Amino acid sequence: MRSIASGPHGTAAGRIYENLRLRIITVEIAPDTVLSRASLAKEYGVSQTPVREALQRLEQDGLVETFPQSRTVVTRIDPDALTESHFLRRAVETEVVRHLARSHTSEILSELDAFIAMQETLIQNIDQVTMFYDLDESFHRALFAGIGYVGLHNMIRSRSGHLDRARRLDMPRQEKMREIVDGHIAIVTAVRAGDADAAEEAMREHLSGTLKRIAMLRQANPEAFEAGTF
Repeated sequence: MRSIASGPHGTAAGRIYENLRLRIITVEIAPDTVLSRASLAKEYGVSQTPVREALQRLEQDGLVETFPQSRTVVTRIDPDALTESHFLRRAVETEVVRHLARSHTSEILSELDAFIAMQETLIQNIDQVTMFYDLDESFHRALFAGIGYVGLHNMIRSRSGHLDRARRLDMPRQEKMREIVDGHIAIVTAVRAGDADAAEEAMREHLSGTLKRIAMLRQANPEAFEAGTF
Protein backbone atom coordinates (compact mmCIF):
# COMPACT_ATOMS: atom_id res chain seq x y z
CA MET A 1 0.00 0.00 0.00
CA ARG A 2 1.32 3.47 -0.88
CA SER A 3 1.21 5.99 1.92
CA ILE A 4 -0.43 9.34 1.15
CA ALA A 5 -1.01 10.28 4.77
CA SER A 6 1.05 13.46 4.52
CA GLY A 7 2.14 15.86 1.85
CA PRO A 8 1.87 19.46 0.64
CA HIS A 9 -1.17 18.96 -1.57
CA GLY A 10 -3.84 19.02 1.13
CA THR A 11 -6.46 16.48 0.20
CA ALA A 12 -6.11 12.78 -0.44
CA ALA A 13 -7.22 13.41 -4.02
CA GLY A 14 -4.47 15.99 -4.45
CA ARG A 15 -1.79 13.68 -3.12
CA ILE A 16 -3.00 10.77 -5.27
CA TYR A 17 -3.05 13.07 -8.29
CA GLU A 18 0.54 14.18 -7.69
CA ASN A 19 1.76 10.63 -7.13
CA LEU A 20 -0.01 9.22 -10.17
CA ARG A 21 1.16 12.15 -12.29
CA LEU A 22 4.76 11.49 -11.26
CA ARG A 23 4.42 7.78 -12.03
CA ILE A 24 2.97 8.56 -15.46
CA ILE A 25 5.55 11.27 -16.23
CA THR A 26 8.41 8.93 -15.29
CA VAL A 27 6.78 6.15 -17.34
CA GLU A 28 6.62 3.93 -14.25
CA ILE A 29 3.02 3.66 -15.43
CA ALA A 30 3.42 3.19 -19.16
CA PRO A 31 1.18 4.52 -21.95
CA ASP A 32 -1.80 2.27 -22.71
CA THR A 33 -1.92 1.01 -19.10
CA VAL A 34 -5.49 0.48 -17.90
CA LEU A 35 -6.12 2.08 -14.51
CA SER A 36 -8.73 0.53 -12.24
CA ARG A 37 -10.35 2.83 -9.66
CA ALA A 38 -10.91 -0.13 -7.34
CA SER A 39 -7.29 -1.31 -7.62
CA LEU A 40 -5.94 2.21 -7.10
CA ALA A 41 -8.20 2.75 -4.08
CA LYS A 42 -6.81 -0.45 -2.55
CA GLU A 43 -3.24 0.53 -3.43
CA TYR A 44 -3.57 3.97 -1.81
CA GLY A 45 -5.74 2.80 1.08
CA VAL A 46 -8.63 5.17 0.33
CA SER A 47 -12.17 5.07 -0.99
CA GLN A 48 -12.79 5.39 -4.72
CA THR A 49 -13.94 9.00 -4.39
CA PRO A 50 -10.49 10.65 -4.13
CA VAL A 51 -9.18 8.27 -6.79
CA ARG A 52 -11.96 9.38 -9.14
CA GLU A 53 -11.16 13.03 -8.45
CA ALA A 54 -7.46 12.45 -9.10
CA LEU A 55 -8.19 10.68 -12.39
CA GLN A 56 -10.45 13.55 -13.45
CA ARG A 57 -7.56 15.98 -12.94
CA LEU A 58 -5.21 13.72 -14.87
CA GLU A 59 -7.74 13.62 -17.71
CA GLN A 60 -7.83 17.42 -17.75
CA ASP A 61 -4.02 17.29 -18.08
CA GLY A 62 -4.37 14.91 -21.03
CA LEU A 63 -2.47 12.12 -19.27
CA VAL A 64 -5.37 9.66 -19.09
CA GLU A 65 -8.53 9.08 -21.08
CA THR A 66 -11.70 7.75 -19.48
CA PHE A 67 -14.17 5.71 -21.47
CA PRO A 68 -17.62 5.93 -19.79
CA GLN A 69 -18.78 2.70 -18.18
CA SER A 70 -15.57 1.06 -19.33
CA ARG A 71 -12.02 1.95 -18.32
CA THR A 72 -9.41 4.66 -17.80
CA VAL A 73 -6.27 4.38 -19.93
CA VAL A 74 -2.95 6.22 -19.75
CA THR A 75 -2.57 8.16 -22.99
CA ARG A 76 0.39 8.08 -25.31
CA ILE A 77 2.46 11.21 -25.89
CA ASP A 78 0.46 13.41 -28.24
CA PRO A 79 2.63 15.27 -30.80
CA ASP A 80 0.18 18.16 -31.10
CA ALA A 81 -0.18 18.59 -27.34
CA LEU A 82 3.59 18.39 -26.91
CA THR A 83 4.41 21.08 -29.45
CA GLU A 84 1.59 23.30 -28.17
CA SER A 85 2.79 23.09 -24.56
CA HIS A 86 6.37 23.73 -25.67
CA PHE A 87 5.24 26.84 -27.56
CA LEU A 88 3.33 28.08 -24.52
CA ARG A 89 6.17 27.40 -22.12
CA ARG A 90 8.76 29.07 -24.33
CA ALA A 91 6.57 32.15 -24.87
CA VAL A 92 5.91 32.61 -21.17
CA GLU A 93 9.26 31.66 -19.66
CA THR A 94 11.27 33.87 -21.98
CA GLU A 95 9.11 36.78 -20.82
CA VAL A 96 9.55 35.71 -17.19
CA VAL A 97 13.35 35.91 -17.39
CA ARG A 98 13.16 39.25 -19.18
CA HIS A 99 11.21 40.61 -16.22
CA LEU A 100 13.66 39.05 -13.78
CA ALA A 101 16.63 40.57 -15.58
CA ARG A 102 15.09 43.99 -15.18
CA SER A 103 14.02 43.52 -11.58
CA HIS A 104 15.40 40.84 -9.27
CA THR A 105 16.57 40.47 -5.70
CA SER A 106 19.69 38.93 -4.23
CA GLU A 107 17.42 36.43 -2.46
CA ILE A 108 15.98 35.01 -5.70
CA LEU A 109 19.44 34.81 -7.26
CA SER A 110 20.74 32.96 -4.20
CA GLU A 111 17.82 30.53 -4.40
CA LEU A 112 18.46 29.86 -8.08
CA ASP A 113 22.18 29.38 -7.39
CA ALA A 114 21.32 26.85 -4.68
CA PHE A 115 19.20 24.77 -7.04
CA ILE A 116 22.01 24.77 -9.59
CA ALA A 117 24.56 23.70 -6.96
CA MET A 118 22.35 20.81 -5.87
CA GLN A 119 21.85 19.70 -9.46
CA GLU A 120 25.60 19.82 -10.03
CA THR A 121 26.11 17.23 -7.29
CA LEU A 122 23.70 14.80 -9.00
CA ILE A 123 25.11 14.82 -12.54
CA GLN A 124 27.49 11.97 -11.76
CA ASN A 125 24.73 9.94 -10.12
CA ILE A 126 22.26 9.03 -12.81
CA ASP A 127 20.28 6.90 -10.33
CA GLN A 128 19.11 10.17 -8.76
CA VAL A 129 17.49 11.43 -11.94
CA THR A 130 14.11 11.85 -10.21
CA MET A 131 15.66 14.16 -7.62
CA PHE A 132 17.45 16.01 -10.42
CA TYR A 133 14.14 16.44 -12.23
CA ASP A 134 12.47 17.72 -9.05
CA LEU A 135 15.22 20.32 -8.68
CA ASP A 136 14.73 21.32 -12.32
CA GLU A 137 11.03 21.83 -11.62
CA SER A 138 11.88 23.86 -8.50
CA PHE A 139 14.33 26.04 -10.43
CA HIS A 140 11.72 27.00 -13.00
CA ARG A 141 9.06 27.51 -10.34
CA ALA A 142 11.43 29.89 -8.53
CA LEU A 143 11.74 31.98 -11.69
CA PHE A 144 7.98 32.53 -11.70
CA ALA A 145 7.97 33.14 -7.94
CA GLY A 146 10.63 35.80 -8.48
CA ILE A 147 8.12 37.93 -10.38
CA GLY A 148 5.12 36.89 -8.28
CA TYR A 149 3.46 34.55 -10.79
CA VAL A 150 3.56 31.11 -9.18
CA GLY A 151 -0.03 30.51 -10.26
CA LEU A 152 1.03 30.92 -13.88
CA HIS A 153 3.72 28.27 -13.37
CA ASN A 154 1.11 25.89 -12.00
CA MET A 155 -1.12 26.50 -15.01
CA ILE A 156 1.69 25.79 -17.47
CA ARG A 157 2.67 22.67 -15.52
CA SER A 158 -0.87 21.32 -15.87
CA ARG A 159 -0.59 21.75 -19.65
CA SER A 160 2.87 20.17 -19.96
CA GLY A 161 2.25 16.50 -19.23
CA HIS A 162 3.09 15.27 -22.74
CA LEU A 163 6.20 17.46 -22.93
CA ASP A 164 7.29 16.37 -19.46
CA ARG A 165 7.07 12.71 -20.44
CA ALA A 166 9.23 13.31 -23.50
CA ARG A 167 11.73 15.18 -21.33
CA ARG A 168 11.89 12.28 -18.90
CA LEU A 169 12.54 9.84 -21.74
CA ASP A 170 15.45 12.10 -22.69
CA MET A 171 16.67 12.68 -19.14
CA PRO A 172 18.55 9.54 -17.99
CA ARG A 173 21.80 10.69 -19.61
CA GLN A 174 24.66 12.56 -17.98
CA GLU A 175 25.06 14.64 -21.15
CA LYS A 176 21.45 15.79 -20.89
CA MET A 177 21.79 16.55 -17.18
CA ARG A 178 24.94 18.59 -17.88
CA GLU A 179 23.12 20.44 -20.66
CA ILE A 180 20.26 21.33 -18.32
CA VAL A 181 22.57 22.67 -15.61
CA ASP A 182 24.59 24.68 -18.14
CA GLY A 183 21.32 26.16 -19.38
CA HIS A 184 20.35 27.17 -15.86
CA ILE A 185 23.76 28.76 -15.32
CA ALA A 186 23.42 30.78 -18.54
CA ILE A 187 19.97 32.00 -17.53
CA VAL A 188 21.05 33.10 -14.05
CA THR A 189 24.22 34.73 -15.39
CA ALA A 190 22.17 36.86 -17.79
CA VAL A 191 19.58 37.71 -15.14
CA ARG A 192 22.29 38.70 -12.66
CA ALA A 193 23.85 40.95 -15.30
CA GLY A 194 20.49 42.59 -15.96
CA ASP A 195 20.69 41.60 -19.64
CA ALA A 196 17.10 40.88 -20.67
CA ASP A 197 17.99 39.94 -24.26
CA ALA A 198 20.64 37.46 -23.15
CA ALA A 199 18.30 36.00 -20.54
CA GLU A 200 15.60 35.47 -23.16
CA GLU A 201 18.05 33.85 -25.58
CA ALA A 202 19.44 31.59 -22.83
CA MET A 203 15.94 30.45 -21.90
CA ARG A 204 14.97 29.88 -25.53
CA GLU A 205 18.04 27.71 -26.09
CA HIS A 206 17.52 25.89 -22.78
CA LEU A 207 13.97 24.89 -23.67
CA SER A 208 14.83 23.70 -27.17
CA GLY A 209 16.95 20.68 -26.24
CA THR A 210 14.37 17.93 -25.95
CA LEU A 211 12.32 19.19 -28.90
CA LYS A 212 15.40 18.82 -31.12
CA ARG A 213 15.61 15.15 -30.11
CA ILE A 214 11.94 14.23 -30.43
CA ALA A 215 12.36 12.25 -33.65
CA MET A 216 15.15 10.21 -32.04
CA LEU A 217 13.17 9.68 -28.84
CA ARG A 218 10.15 8.61 -30.83
CA GLN A 219 12.17 6.11 -32.83
CA ALA A 220 13.63 4.67 -29.63
CA ASN A 221 10.25 4.58 -27.82
CA PRO A 222 7.53 4.07 -30.46
CA GLU A 223 5.16 2.54 -27.91
CA ALA A 224 5.11 5.82 -25.97
CA PHE A 225 3.94 8.08 -28.79
CA GLU A 226 0.72 8.55 -30.71
CA ALA A 227 0.77 8.67 -34.50
CA GLY A 228 1.37 12.14 -35.86
CA THR A 229 4.07 14.43 -37.16
CA PHE A 230 6.38 16.77 -35.32
